[in-house]
Amino acid sequence: MKKIGILFGMEDTFPQAFIERVNSKNEKNIIAEAVSIDKVIQNKGSEYAVIIDRISQDVPFYRAFLKNVALTGTNVINNPFWWSADDKFFNNALADTLGVPLPNTVILPSAEHPTDTNSNSFRNLKFPLDWEGIFEYVKFPAYMKPYAGGGWKNVYRLENKEEFWDKHKQTGQLVMLLQEEIVFTQYFRVYCLGCKAVKIMQYEPRNEPHLRYVHDGPPIDKKLLATIKDYTIRLCEGLGYDFNTVEFAVRDGIPYAIDFGNPAPDADINSVGAENFEWVVEEAAKMAIAAAKKQKPGKINLTWGTFMKQAVGK
Repeated sequence: MKKIGILFGMEDTFPQAFIERVNSKNEKNIIAEAVSIDKVIQNKGSEYAVIIDRISQDVPFYRAFLKNVALTGTNVINNPFWWSADDKFFNNALADTLGVPLPNTVILPSAEHPTDTNSNSFRNLKFPLDWEGIFEYVKFPAYMKPYAGGGWKNVYRLENKEEFWDKHKQTGQLVMLLQEEIVFTQYFRVYCLGCKAVKIMQYEPRNEPHLRYVHDGPPIDKKLLATIKDYTIRLCEGLGYDFNTVEFAVRDGIPYAIDFGNPAPDADINSVGAENFEWVVEEAAKMAIAAAKKQKPGKINLTWGTFMKQAVGK
């Protein structure tokens, strides 16, 4: 019997629906359940062929557990090693190599010295930085947000340099991105599962969270939809994420990738809506079952992106 587990935290609707959907398919020798952990011993395997990870970004203990079971054969979705190494600035750099349009973006040193460092720790930085060159490249209005993290935490819209200086000093030890604002006419959030199943959702990021997914929106140009699907698959294949969302802001008909490293994306019926919820539950169940069938005990069964494959292949 191969078990599919789901590891989750405060979520209520998606985990149980996922478990029920997998089990309703009555696949021979495959069952799904909530992951249960009573101890974690080094290099000891788990009882799960596949684990869908929805919470380890917030619980370091779970991330360590997942790396350990991945070493012993569990296919963890998403790959916990890559998830630990990834950040939004690298995402942008990789997307640029993949030919996906992006807003102009720079990374900034933290406003305050990290703990246990002093000015000598930064002798390789020029003081002052080329702030005028940075501002000219990005231009205002701009957005400033952490280079790693999510959930719209510590995100600022800045009209000018004065607002930048005021807000940047409030960010403490956070390393921030400064990013060109894309004034968009359309915005999309896109589920991508298994680097192939794609669900394009109209989205309004300026609304309250429970009102961001647009239902019964206006028709979308088929060529634009095809481009968004192409860019989405390029990004997910490059990063190696089997469960991800990608966001695009459309300016002058061009979809710019805004945020595309969301390995535990929102899948709550109360925010995404019934139609999107049904799609993601069904596709996640099919993906997990396929992964369980392919899983080889005692082998590494993780998904690695094209970036990592090409690097290791050299």
